[in-house]
Amino acid sequence: MRRRLLPMLCAVTVAAALLTAPARPALAATGDQPYASYWFPKTILDWDPATDPDARFNRSRVPLRPRAQDPALKANPHARAGEGGVVSLVSFAPTSDNPSQGSLDADYYAFGHWQYVDTLVFWGGSSAEGLILAPNPTVIDAAHRNGVKVYGTVFFPPEVFGGQLQWVRDFVEKRGHSYPVADKLVQVAEHHGFDGWFINQETEGGDAALAAELRSLMKYARAKGPVEFMWYDAMTESGTVDWQEALTPANDAFLNDPGRVADSMFLDFGWDAAKLRSSRALARSLGRDEHELYAGIDTEADGYVTDVPWDALFPAGRPHAASLGIYRPEWTWRSSSGPADFRARDSRFWVGANGDPSDTSSPPTGKGPAQKAPAWKGLARYVAESTPVTGKPFVTGFNLGHGDFYNVGGVRVRDGGWNNLSVQDVPPTYQWLVSSRGTELTPSIDFGDAYEGGSSLRLTGRLDAVNTVRLYQTRLPVAADTKMSVVVKTPAAGPTHLRAAVSFTDAPTRFTTFDLGSTRGTGWERRTIDLSAHAGRTIAQIGLRTTGVNKDYDIRVGQLAVYDGAVDRPSAPSGLTVLGVTDVSDDRKSLRLAWAGSRGKVHHYDVYRRDPGGGRTYLGATPNDAYFVPRLDRAGAETSTTIEVEAVSTEYGRSPAATVAVPWAGDPGPSGRPSTSGGSTTSRDLATPTS
Repeated sequence: MRRRLLPMLCAVTVAAALLTAPARPALAATGDQPYASYWFPKTILDWDPATDPDARFNRSRVPLRPRAQDPALKANPHARAGEGGVVSLVSFAPTSDNPSQGSLDADYYAFGHWQYVDTLVFWGGSSAEGLILAPNPTVIDAAHRNGVKVYGTVFFPPEVFGGQLQWVRDFVEKRGHSYPVADKLVQVAEHHGFDGWFINQETEGGDAALAAELRSLMKYARAKGPVEFMWYDAMTESGTVDWQEALTPANDAFLNDPGRVADSMFLDFGWDAAKLRSSRALARSLGRDEHELYAGIDTEADGYVTDVPWDALFPAGRPHAASLGIYRPEWTWRSSSGPADFRARDSRFWVGANGDPSDTSSPPTGKGPAQKAPAWKGLARYVAESTPVTGKPFVTGFNLGHGDFYNVGGVRVRDGGWNNLSVQDVPPTYQWLVSSRGTELTPSIDFGDAYEGGSSLRLTGRLDAVNTVRLYQTRLPVAADTKMSVVVKTPAAGPTHLRAAVSFTDAPTRFTTFDLGSTRGTGWERRTIDLSAHAGRTIAQIGLRTTGVNKDYDIRVGQLAVYDGAVDRPSAPSGLTVLGVTDVSDDRKSLRLAWAGSRGKVHHYDVYRRDPGGGRTYLGATPNDAYFVPRLDRAGAETSTTIEVEAVSTEYGRSPAATVAVPWAGDPGPSGRPSTSGGSTTSRDLATPTS
């Protein structure tokens, strides 16, 4: 991307060793931290998942979910469904030393507005580290659960930032009729489990022959696929780097020449209404959809203060001129003072200043003739929500994939910060839609308590009239044995004043409600609803409705689920093995674990240590069959620690645990740590919720 490049992407100095050696030395039977994958064109040729010790930890097992979009249920009257989409180019971490499976830090870009995004580009690359960057499995897992495709990045920087034309020539080098680097791009995408590549070629000095080879490579890889490509508007068909800021005769061959080349194109930031009109006309003349063109905006520096000609791209009352490409929306995180501020900024970026996707109006700024309304309305104003909730079971604990503790079944099993997008639940489609003839309650994702993970849904405020809270747009068929369950928690025993609410596709805006009754105490309690009376219908929306009066209303919802029959419990994983151990100190280790997967539909595997008192401490989770434990602390003078891995089904039934012992050598160190892994312990095992 021109004009504004992060130093991490554009280091000028290139270590000569990086040009000929693998990006990272192989690890031999250690428990060291695995990192996300990156290469140069020459070094990727040597990559083999069978010999890369990190490869098993960089794999996503979550398939891309189908999505649905009902124009009748869009939140904002200005938004349009089935037209322009959104691609988001996000730098989650530096190119190198990016932990594969999350880390022990809550301060992370835990994105929660997937309903407005179609594709996420895992942005990065550096002339000093590597040019080809594959996404973390955690990012792939979260995106795929939300029906969002994920692309890796191929970045050829300008010469002033360390770019070398030879790298581009290495990239397209042929052996006979094949492109070896393209073969590796396909292999990496298939092994890691993502969907395509974003090609950013900005190195000067090329010619028409080199440009033609790049197009041939993309066609070759797509034929080998399945793999997709998005081309960045920089290099033209002549081989020069000349940003067109539009689809023009100088770059249209990267879309079609005449067959399909790239699946889409990211247009540089200087577009305007005239350029988008000509781009649409040219795309249609090629037999391509104008919504395969993504008009880029650069939000890295100014976020939602960025000046964008919205009316040119999304003209009011008329079809979208193209799709939208957002460069570096993680400004909301990088500019924030902490996790709470990040979430507030992210809401304003995507939903608007009011925190209500149906109302993206904003109060004017300034006085007198200088008074004007802020230009940034939020993406909810333009793009209708999509939903991945298109099949059963559907379970959410409103876990956003980071937090300051971890709960399982309502029990605290770890204290301390963490991030792991692999266990992020599908966030609510509507954040937030509340209707009431009285005072509107305030919904929020609350990080003070949870049933599963590190957060829950909370409703607070003055309850003086009926409130309807729309949460999820869905396409869930109801069978004769379909049930809905809701787990709630109140500050005191008594009436919940809460009803579960569902609408059906035959009347999608009319809710049927089910009373959740009263609580018996102050802990988490489950309510199960029989939906068999509605068999043959399809659930279009899921929400909540409050009734009654309570001047200080406060309730948490820790889990919401729709499933058939009894809760499935998978078989136990088998063959749990410690692949490697690193002794950080006498009383601390890091581990690499692997196992054979369970039979049945598994959402993820939870990893624990058994504590001397009989309880368990949570170490982490993954949908994969391998996990890195960054910190295992010795408890007292124990001579070994039992590690347990249990499978969690897609309905959140839990398997028996597989176990393996990790020995400790010698006497404990002077710290004499009484607890383990930064976590708290519990004196009882965790029970699977009953159906």
